[in-house]
Amino acid sequence: MGFLMPKKPKKGLIMIIKKAELLITAVKEEQYPKSHVPEIAFAGKSNVGKSSLINALLNRRNLARTSSQPGKTQTINFYNVNDLLNLVDLPGYGYAKVSKAEQAKWAPMIDTYLYKRDQLKEVILLVDIRHEPNKNDIQMYQWIKECGFTGYVIAAKADKLSKSRQINSISVIKKTLNIKEELIFPFSSVSKKGVPEVWELLKLLVT
Repeated sequence: MGFLMPKKPKKGLIMIIKKAELLITAVKEEQYPKSHVPEIAFAGKSNVGKSSLINALLNRRNLARTSSQPGKTQTINFYNVNDLLNLVDLPGYGYAKVSKAEQAKWAPMIDTYLYKRDQLKEVILLVDIRHEPNKNDIQMYQWIKECGFTGYVIAAKADKLSKSRQINSISVIKKTLNIKEELIFPFSSVSKKGVPEVWELLKLLVT
């Protein structure tokens, strides 16, 4: 893939970002970018921190727009990285104030992308490390697995918990989603905890 890697990676320096941009926002298959680079998508409930994750990975403050109001991401957002990889932000789910009509649009939108995007290498689920995964998280995780993906999980907002509580929360996530612990990555867009580990995962998935 040609990733620019230091000989001995330092903490927080896993990939040298020379280019990072919002490539396109899409709601239909014909709107997807025409590029053929590998893609990694992130799924999760509204306000779980997908945009913040992308900003942290790319070392950008506001490339992916964040909002305190859940339900703002209603399109599939494609972010180009060094012309070698696309990170994809899928619409958030589970926010009650979003109309049922809007929510009904998201399932087929995501379904089309998951099943028809040939260069999609993996879909990674984000959950809030502070809370047990709810029924929507469980349903999304099962959907990801049914689509043939491995089922990696990023436990976001790890800076909100002490190390001991993080360990307890990881155990809850593991049990609730019936997932192997090595597939769970604690992460914080604030402290940058997990950034090196997630980049190592992304490299593994696209090479």
